[in-house]
Amino acid sequence: MPLPKPVYYPPFNITRSSHAVITSRDLEASRDFYEQVIGLVLTERDADTLYFRGLEEVCHHSLVIKRKSDNHEAEAIGFRVYTEEELDKAEYFYRSKGLPARWIEVPHQGRTLLVNDPAGTPVQLCATMTTTPRVYTQFQDFKGGAAMRFDHYQIQVPNVQEQTDFYAEMGFRISEYMALDEKLIATFMFRKPGTQDIVFLENPGPRLHHFAYTVSDSHSILRACDIAGNLGMGDVVERGPGRHGPAGVLFVYLRDPDGHRVELFCDHYLLIDIEVEPVAWDVRKPGLSLRWGLPPQEAWFNETTAFSGIATKELDHERGPLVTLETYLADKARVRAASNK
Repeated sequence: MPLPKPVYYPPFNITRSSHAVITSRDLEASRDFYEQVIGLVLTERDADTLYFRGLEEVCHHSLVIKRKSDNHEAEAIGFRVYTEEELDKAEYFYRSKGLPARWIEVPHQGRTLLVNDPAGTPVQLCATMTTTPRVYTQFQDFKGGAAMRFDHYQIQVPNVQEQTDFYAEMGFRISEYMALDEKLIATFMFRKPGTQDIVFLENPGPRLHHFAYTVSDSHSILRACDIAGNLGMGDVVERGPGRHGPAGVLFVYLRDPDGHRVELFCDHYLLIDIEVEPVAWDVRKPGLSLRWGLPPQEAWFNETTAFSGIATKELDHERGPLVTLETYLADKARVRAASNK
């Protein structure tokens, strides 16, 4: 299981994860969820599109939701590059790899390059966006979880090693990783100085597992859950609150009205210095997914969002057993039954 060496001078300069573009069958229900429960700011809307940003964010949008009458999908994830010149370098890089790269027009974004990585994930690259005032000190207007800023996505892919090698070539470093018998199962990769901008997990894909926003404190996580309950949306809380093993963050996962998964969390550690080695996790050891609390339900692993027009590739091998809420409770029941005999 060779980990790719860091590339400190990549062919072009990605600075951070920037935004996600998803679809919805009901924009009003989506607006209520993301404003009232997640606590995002609605920057702008038109008849068929909602543009949201976090309270700290000055750029026009970090979440775009488009009206779509049938199945919910993800259109793309987005990264920012440092300058306009980096976009031309990115086009050359992707074309030299034989990967799709084309220019598209996107409202409120500067020149935008749409590319597909080796797994097929559609990625928007841009250098600039329209700006708006930050509202992170307008405390009287905070709602729900008061999401501060966009942080990362988790993408499920059938070949984690291939994706990891490719993103490392673009300058992404590994903060933490999971392995089984010398095989990469998951990698946490970053460009900004946090633990992740993108996470790859072995599963059929490419599919969007979740996107995540940071919040300022644990109370914000609880408040999002309380508000969801008060609004009759208590069942959108899918997993947590809890504390992850990797990165050690407090978290909660929620499902929006269309089934897209969003994570609120606080907060990962800082990563800048080049001598810091990736943290390894053995998937067989306890405490990997959760330091305390119950494991996730099976749906957390298997229910994900397809990318528009991108076929899902299955695994070419059998996936190892998962510790889910269902298997955990079944094991507990067997132990109790055996002890009562």
